[in-house]
Amino acid sequence: MKMTYFGHSAFRIDTGSSVILIDPFLSGNPHFHGDVKAATEGTTHILLSHGHSDHVGDTVEIARRTGAKVAGTYELVSWLAGKGVANIEPANTGGTIKFGDFSVTLTQAFHSSSDISEEGVITYLGMPNGLVLHFADGPSVYHMGDTDIFADMAIIEELHHPKIGLVPVGDRLTMGAAVAALACRRYFNFETIIPLHWGTMPILDPNPDKFRAAMEEEASRVMTPTVGEAFDI
Repeated sequence: MKMTYFGHSAFRIDTGSSVILIDPFLSGNPHFHGDVKAATEGTTHILLSHGHSDHVGDTVEIARRTGAKVAGTYELVSWLAGKGVANIEPANTGGTIKFGDFSVTLTQAFHSSSDISEEGVITYLGMPNGLVLHFADGPSVYHMGDTDIFADMAIIEELHHPKIGLVPVGDRLTMGAAVAALACRRYFNFETIIPLHWGTMPILDPNPDKFRAAMEEEASRVMTPTVGEAFDI
C-alpha cells in the first residue's frame, strides 16, 4: 500500500484495486506543484471530511473525469451531485461505507462545514467529520479532518485502533501544535503520525516544527513526507 501527500490535508492512497483521494485540494494549493490530472489518474474513490473549499478542492473535476465514487456526509455529497458528480456515497457520523478492499467510517470532528459562493452566500453542508479507513491488507488510517481535540477520541482508538494518524496541527482553523500533540499522546497509539494543515495560509503555523517539539520523546513517530512523492505504509 502506498500513500502520497499533496500538502494541506490532501492524500492519495493506492491499495489493491482502489485509488483513493482524501480531501483533494490541489489546484490553488501552494504546496502542490504537480499536474492535477497526472496526480489523480486512475482515481476510484474520493473521501471528503467536510465541505470547505480547501478540502473539497478539485473533487468535481476529478469525479467527472474518472467516474470516481465520492463519499462523505449526506448534505455534502448531495450538493456535489447537483454540480455534476454522478456517483455519490452518502453517509453520516458513525456510519461505515464498505467498498471492495477497504471501508471508511465517518467520525466526529469539531469544526464547521459550508460552501461560500463568490456572492458571499453560505451553503450549509452537514457535519464535519474525521475518516477512519480499514484495509483488507494494510494498516488502518485515521484522517482527523479539521478538528479540535475532544475526549471521545479515546472511543475512536478503542473502536478502530488506527495505526497511522493524519493530524491537523496548524492552529487558528484547527487545533494547534501543543493540543494536537496532547491528542496523539493521550488518546492514540499511532505508529506513524503525519502532521497536516500547516503552512498553506498566512494565518497557519508555517511548518510542523512546534508539533514535533511538543511530541517530545515520541517525536520519532512523526513523519513529514515530501509532497508529491509516494511512500510505503
